[in-house]
Amino acid sequence: MNMQMLARGWLVYTLTESPLDLAWVMMSFTVPQILLSLWGGVAADRWPKKYVLFVAQLLNGLATLAMAFIILSESVTFWDFIWFGAFNGTVLALSIPARNAYLADLVDQRQFITAMALNTSGMNLARILAPMFAGLLIAALADGDTTSYFGVGVVYLVIVVLYAIAAGATLLVAKPGAPHVQAGRRHLDDIIEGVRYVFRNPPVLALLLLSIVPFLFGWTLNTLMPAFNRDILGGGADDLGFLTSAMGVGAIVGTLILATAGDFRRKGAWVIGTCFAWAAATTAFGASTGFVTAACAVAAYGWLSSVNMSLNRGLVSIVVEPRMRGRVLSIDMMSHGLMPLGVIPISLIAEATDVAVALMISGGAFAVAVGVLLMASPAVRRIDRWLRVAQR
Repeated sequence: MNMQMLARGWLVYTLTESPLDLAWVMMSFTVPQILLSLWGGVAADRWPKKYVLFVAQLLNGLATLAMAFIILSESVTFWDFIWFGAFNGTVLALSIPARNAYLADLVDQRQFITAMALNTSGMNLARILAPMFAGLLIAALADGDTTSYFGVGVVYLVIVVLYAIAAGATLLVAKPGAPHVQAGRRHLDDIIEGVRYVFRNPPVLALLLLSIVPFLFGWTLNTLMPAFNRDILGGGADDLGFLTSAMGVGAIVGTLILATAGDFRRKGAWVIGTCFAWAAATTAFGASTGFVTAACAVAAYGWLSSVNMSLNRGLVSIVVEPRMRGRVLSIDMMSHGLMPLGVIPISLIAEATDVAVALMISGGAFAVAVGVLLMASPAVRRIDRWLRVAQR
């Protein structure tokens, strides 16, 4: 997935030279998460999670293979990335709630924050190695050709192989992730029950609200980094790969620190504090004028975003009843689909001014939104008190 993000961003921006088109491609990926994640939560609570993940990896592998042939034939268009993003987004919307809920079936609750952090560290290791490998591979195969259909197509073929390995590895997990909800009820009734559960549980509501705001303004950097790399830093595909890997280095350091921290107090305050620091790192990246300062800023961004998300999702999984876990995590997943509501306006600002200004505005909007949430939501202000009550 990290290889695909880099290759997709590189080729789309090469074809269109439009930050807004990068946002449209991201939107095709995220809109299905708004529409279908709740059904993914029902699937996570009704069916063995292992097989939900296996089928999802198989489908994404087949779609990636089709996209690889389209790219290698040099007939790829902007709209191919739209349909492919929509398909990927649909499969992920229906499977990621199962993935996130599966971990709680595999480890003891006392070890869950550590397990979540180690799981995130594994994904962040891919964020370090995969973009660097993809960027270097494209640069080596391009041999000066900036469009590099062949290089990007080869990256997509490598991704197909990795999907096959992932699908096979999933089948080796001993526990199937047994369902917690009996079949026979209407899917819509299960969804309504999940939504009501969130609003009746203040700590869950607070954590989900603190998950929504970062996805509005905190992920604009990921979407616009190809444009920033080329227009502000003057970098190539290999430079983009190193920047993405610097983000991964920061993320893995952050999650390893979280994994070794054990139990600690005021976890809710840490979630809020890392939101503000995440916003500051976004602004700092936008203000960067050189490769070294940009790499340092994006590493801090990776560290803060990874700690924030791991801690938030771990707390949600702990305080939610097992029978509701898949559906609540699907609501969290659905909030990820709200990303275009922040990315599109910021991309329009990038089109009208430049990418650096847009990212600095995004960081400022992020900090303001968290501040407003603190003032407007009693659940967020009292999050640590509610968490102590929920964990008794």
